Amino acid sequence: MRLWLNKSAEVSLREQLITQVVLAILSREMLPGARLPSTRELARRFQIHSNTVSAAYRELEQQGWVEFRHGSGVFVRSARPAIARTPELAADLALDRLIADLAAKARKLGAPETLLRARLRRWLSFEPPARWLLIEPDPELRRIVMLEMEQELALPVAGCAPEECVEQARNAGLLTRALPVVLPSKAIRVRQILPAGVELAVLKVQPVSPELQAHLQRYLPEHSKDLIAIASRWSEFQRIGRTLLIAAGLAPESLLVCDATRPGWKRGLEAASGVVCDAVTAAELPAGCFPLVFRLLGEESFAHLRGIEAALSAGAPAA
Repeated sequence: MRLWLNKSAEVSLREQLITQVVLAILSREMLPGARLPSTRELARRFQIHSNTVSAAYRELEQQGWVEFRHGSGVFVRSARPAIARTPELAADLALDRLIADLAAKARKLGAPETLLRARLRRWLSFEPPARWLLIEPDPELRRIVMLEMEQELALPVAGCAPEECVEQARNAGLLTRALPVVLPSKAIRVRQILPAGVELAVLKVQPVSPELQAHLQRYLPEHSKDLIAIASRWSEFQRIGRTLLIAAGLAPESLLVCDATRPGWKRGLEAASGVVCDAVTAAELPAGCFPLVFRLLGEESFAHLRGIEAALSAGAPAA
């Protein structure tokens, strides 16, 4: 039986020994009646404490894989341990057999163990995407869209500017295990800078959120002369919000535009009947304000992104 131990691994040496002996038995590299290396031999070979080896052998005995013969050593039992087969345990054992078969076949081919471990690490690194990556140059717009995505999607959301993708070599795997997404106006530019083969999802922006539109329809014209505030860190939101409300029938002098990047931006909001704001600013409004939240992304975008997440969780390639 070939053994290797990694003293710097997170898994204990005892657990490494136990796992490798079980795999050797499952793969029939060690047949019933085969003698295991002595405690002293393994301790000397790997420069570890003999108590570590003894503890591993004792646990293997308790699990029914080996038996101690007085004066002779430790041997593989003639019968495998009888274990209650729960679905979880059955899956674990099936996976162990696959790994054991792989190791045995690799050895028959003459493949060095170092190569086997390196190739396993390489294949295990091909993991499915673990996050969304919003590529957007405007930091305030990026923050708003990221929050809307976080509120609707299962995977975590990160963000970056396009130039960070270009410099990804200096950003330690910025695109690693990421699903890039972009707003429509930046799609062409971002596609040009992404590495070949990287899929890019394009978000769909809704011009007027149904919630805000419904609020305005109920609110006007009865309150058309009330003070309405517009609050956001994103300057374009301030412009769009003002244009939208004037088009809906509100007088320009009835609008209070607040730039949330400036000190004291909350001053005067308590006098407004409602505050048109983005999802980020809505959480920062003073108590008592009535938020009219304008969301940039529509349900069509989220349905598409949720479909990608569902395909990933089911093991299918993302469309």
